[in-house]
Amino acid sequence: MTQALVHLCRHGQVHNPGTVLYGRLPDFHLSDLGRQMADRLGEYFADRDVAHLRCSPLERAQETMAPIAAGHADLQVVTDERLIEAWNHFQGRVFNGMRSDLRDPRLWHYLLNPMLPSWGEPYAEQVARMLEVVREAAEVADGHEAVIVSHQLPIWMARRGAEGLRPAHNPLKRQCTLASVTTLAVTDGVVSFVGYDEPCRDLLPTKKRKGFVAGA
Repeated sequence: MTQALVHLCRHGQVHNPGTVLYGRLPDFHLSDLGRQMADRLGEYFADRDVAHLRCSPLERAQETMAPIAAGHADLQVVTDERLIEAWNHFQGRVFNGMRSDLRDPRLWHYLLNPMLPSWGEPYAEQVARMLEVVREAAEVADGHEAVIVSHQLPIWMARRGAEGLRPAHNPLKRQCTLASVTTLAVTDGVVSFVGYDEPCRDLLPTKKRKGFVAGA
């Protein structure tokens, strides 16, 4: 029997004064607070039975993984493109108050089908790629634990897939705050949701403590 726990961590807070939907854009790094969150995750996993580390290629994820990896210096971090943020037609645009690019009618056709969603990578594709990685990580970490650092929406898709729920959802109800930990159990390739934790809850801005945080 193959069995392991796989922890999906969302990265810490990003320095983004322009409130850009950064998506897969390069050069978006952790803020000072984000680095504190990353350090907290390093402490959180320091004494865990971690046998495998895997990470999105984006800078904010790599920087979040760094303190975790430092606590497990015998392990090599595997960078996996399948853990990257979902692609989005609105990447690089601003959605904030009177400056919101959603006021531009040329973009409205991207909003026609929220069930897919029509503005970006299909939910079903995200579920498939994320659960594929989770199963692979569990095989490597068989009998132990694996830590993966990724992004809010892909992690939420993995959880919904593990729970057997439809991918389409209300973004305001995502339970995946900054630097949170979503834990999945994998037994002989079968993935199930087992828990959720917020090691950095006290570091979250008050308005972001209900689970949904803009950006990813």
